[in-house]
Amino acid sequence: MLAAIEAGGTKFVLATGPSPDTMTARHTIPTRDPATTLAEAAQWLAAQGTITAIGIGSFGPVELDPGSDRWGFITNTPKPGWADCDIAGYFRTRLGVLVGFDTDVNAAALAEYRAAETAGCRSLAYLTIGTGIGAGLVLNGVPVHGVAHPEMGHIYPRRHPLDRDFAGVCPHHGDCLEGLASGPAIMARWGVSLSQLPQDHPGHAIIADYIAQACHVLFAAVAVERIVIGGGVAKTAELMECIMARTAELGAGYLPGTARHRIHGPQCGEDAGISGAMMLAQTAR
Repeated sequence: MLAAIEAGGTKFVLATGPSPDTMTARHTIPTRDPATTLAEAAQWLAAQGTITAIGIGSFGPVELDPGSDRWGFITNTPKPGWADCDIAGYFRTRLGVLVGFDTDVNAAALAEYRAAETAGCRSLAYLTIGTGIGAGLVLNGVPVHGVAHPEMGHIYPRRHPLDRDFAGVCPHHGDCLEGLASGPAIMARWGVSLSQLPQDHPGHAIIADYIAQACHVLFAAVAVERIVIGGGVAKTAELMECIMARTAELGAGYLPGTARHRIHGPQCGEDAGISGAMMLAQTAR
């Protein structure tokens, strides 16, 4: 039996089962301090029976270098109490199992790639727009890592002409993509979520422009066939259509893969993260 954890900043989703297609038990707990949260997760997982491996898709930043003695750690996260947390090591020791480990967005990207693979897709990026902004990249079934995991949320987009004065909310970079287009950035500017703004409010065009710039970077720099956009902000009515139209404008018909570049909503819905974590269990070490 495999186990999976989608470790998020507000909740941990837990699951067990024989495969990503068959999850026989599932449970959700709130994310509190590490000692309380990890112990509660381990207790529930142990109660499900004998587990052979566990996959963890975690909020980050995380250490993914397999040669590092800090592999499996949540590193310099701004979430209070969670910096330098050895989350993979905790479950390896507590449950005595092999561990597959990656970012939560890479886990979601794996699940979405698996769903898209049946249509012949061989390259996919998963872009999540919510409390933070992150991207996972999967090429030929393998998540892309360099010396660390991609941090798409911290690129610097061009400022929209109607958005020159907003300083941005990222504590590290100010007006990076996350600082300008995440849920907290939207709330800081306008006091409500994007979906609560009137349809004729310029905020819709501003946010669509920033996300479209990220899509253009992915298409231009990596030439992925498909970008899947998820997260709470992405659920705003008509935002996806605005992003697609603006991305096409930015590409100007130049990119050699233009005819095959596509932007989609999630096929796996809310199950992308936990399904991808179950896939990580299959590759545990």
